[in-house]
Formats: sequence, structure tokens, C-alpha cells
Amino acid sequence: MTTIVAFFVIFFAIRLYFLGISIKNEKNLIAKGATQIGEKHSKLLAAAHIVYYFSALVSAIMIGATFNTISAIGVAMVSASLVALWLIIKQLGEIWTVKIYILPNHEINRSWLFRTFKHPNYFLNIIPELIGIALLCQAWWVLLVGLPIYGILLLIRIRQEETAMKHLF
Repeated sequence: MTTIVAFFVIFFAIRLYFLGISIKNEKNLIAKGATQIGEKHSKLLAAAHIVYYFSALVSAIMIGATFNTISAIGVAMVSASLVALWLIIKQLGEIWTVKIYILPNHEINRSWLFRTFKHPNYFLNIIPELIGIALLCQAWWVLLVGLPIYGILLLIRIRQEETAMKHLF
């Protein structure tokens, strides 16, 4: 159990670090006249992310999960997803946030990552991260119930993002 909690804390701390980058970028975007899209949904998505994470941890504690091969696969998945997030942040630079902001002179990122993968933040980071957290904690009910619920929220977010940027394509 200690190993699971240790990895959980490490991953959560890394997520908080990335959130700090998002907050800094958000302030800069607002100063440049960016408009936020889907504010209420962003709050709901953030809450769902936190609930998912901590539901997985509570599940691990309740079942007395011990670190095993499934947990190790979860660690590998979350680690890979965080590397993907780092690459995404590097590609997007100061426009990356956990929310949707559109600048008055917003430009679509056409780097290799965004040409190769549609919505890499969601499909290379968020989904593998959530699956990985559930595997780390062996939280099967969180995976089976929480992931589909989160998936619905993510689909709404993708539609909001695409609608907000439709005029840029």
C-alpha cells in the first residue's frame, strides 16, 4: 500500500506543478485579451479529475491493494502520459492551460504533434493518465464507472474547443 500511495502522491504533485504552469499562462492570456470558453464546464471537468484521482486512492485503501504488476503498468501509463503532457506544453507554450482560452489573434498549432494527433492533450495525456491511476490503485469500479463519466465530460470539452476554434481552420 505504501508504494501505491507514494506513486499517487508523486503523480498528484506533478499534476499540481503543471496546474501552476496553467495558472501562470491563464493570467498572461487574460492580460492579452483572451476569452474563456466553457467556464462552468472547465470547473466541472477539474472537479471530476480530482474526484476520479481520490476515488481511486480511497478504493486502493479500502481493498488493501498492494503494489503488483498491474500497479506497475499503471505507473508506466501515468509516467508516459505525463511525458506526453510535457511535450504538449512545450509545443503550445504560453497558450497551454487546463481551460479553453482564445486570443484575439489566436493561431492553430500546426506542429508535428498536433498534425499527427487530434487533441493530443486528451488522447495522449488525460485518458492514459486516468486509466493508469486506476490501474496503479487497482480501482476497478473507478475505471468502469468513473472513466465513462469522465469520457462524456471530455467529449463535451472537445466539442467546446472545436466550436471555439472553428473559425481558425
